This record gives sequence, structure tokens and C-alpha cells, in this order.
Amino acid sequence: MVRGEKVIGVLSTASEESYSSRLFRHLEFLLSDLRLAYEAFDLFAVNSGPGSFTGLRVGLTAIKGWAEVYGKPAAAISGLEAVAAQSHSGPVIVPVLDARRGQVYFGFYRREQDELVREGEERVASPVEFLSALRLRGDRSAARVLSPDFDALGELSSQLREEAVACERVAAVLAPVIGRLAYHRARRGEVADALTLDANYVRRSDAELNWKGPA
Repeated sequence: MVRGEKVIGVLSTASEESYSSRLFRHLEFLLSDLRLAYEAFDLFAVNSGPGSFTGLRVGLTAIKGWAEVYGKPAAAISGLEAVAAQSHSGPVIVPVLDARRGQVYFGFYRREQDELVREGEERVASPVEFLSALRLRGDRSAARVLSPDFDALGELSSQLREEAVACERVAAVLAPVIGRLAYHRARRGEVADALTLDANYVRRSDAELNWKGPA
């Protein structure tokens, strides 16, 4: 939770319990600890992806509900943008997240004054495809790869080092960054309502990938 740009509360746990079952219990604890109520918020923010379909849908549905009930705007912030926002150096910022299944999510960002500008669409790709996209940009020395997941990226991390690509580990807890990005977005009037708020899954769901159509 943020007040302006100041983080006033954050709760992160490492648990085997599903996100959907612990989300509301943890939120009630945090609200009680900070002596806040839902009515006190002027803006709701959510990680819009990329990520797991279930996790994103749970968060999105919660935010849609609160935005509708309390009549407040909402902001959907890319998780990759929240990774990229943690770096303030380098003309080309490349956030990378583990997408599992031997793939990564990534995007290309650049800084224009104090704003992050995304170049093209966020993508999901194999490590080989990601490295190819990075090479196609030309001067790799200008790129800075950011990730909280270097340990999970395995061989890709080694390949980046071999190619002398600058790498920076950033925080895995993205909620405070998402809150600050949402605050700035709201100041520019770039908000949504419960109806128009949506996620960016990047990768299609298993149901879509496995659907064979009528026999």
C-alpha cells in the first residue's frame, strides 16, 4: 500500500498455500494493522501480467470488485514494467521473468526523462529466442537485463554473462513498485474502471493451446 510515493504497508510470504486463499486474509491483517478501510483508498492497482492465469485472474477480479463497489478508479500495471522501473541506468532496459516451461517473459523499455517507455509488445519466448531478439537490437552493451529470477533462468543467466550483457537482480516483491507506478499513472489520468480493467497474459492459456475444436 502506498500513500503518494511512500510505501506504508507491504506483506509478502513464502507459502505453499494458494494465492487465492491467503490473499484476503493477509489483506485484512494489513488493513487492520494500518487502521485503514477500503473506503479510504482513492485508487486500486493490480499486476496485469504476464504471469499465471489463476493468480492474475484472482487479483484482477478482486480489484474489479473493489473498484465497482467503492466507485474508485483502478490501474493495471505490467509486472515487467515493475521490474524495469527498479533500474535508473542504461538506455535500454530489458526486464525478464521466469515463465516456466523453459520460457521467459520479456520486454524492451527505455527511459525518456523520468518515464519508462515500452518498445513493442511484451513477449514470451524460449531462452534462444530471447537471446536472438536481444542480438537483433545491435549494441548489446547498451542493454541492461533486470530480473528477480536469475537463479530460475538457469543456462540463460550464464549465456548473458558470456555475452557481456549487464545484468541486475531486482526485488521479487513488486507490489510497492506497482503502487508507485499506479500513483503516477493516475496523476496523468491514465486509469480504468471495473468494466475496462483487464490483464495481459502474453501467453495463451492451456485450454486455448490444447483445444482441438469439434471432432
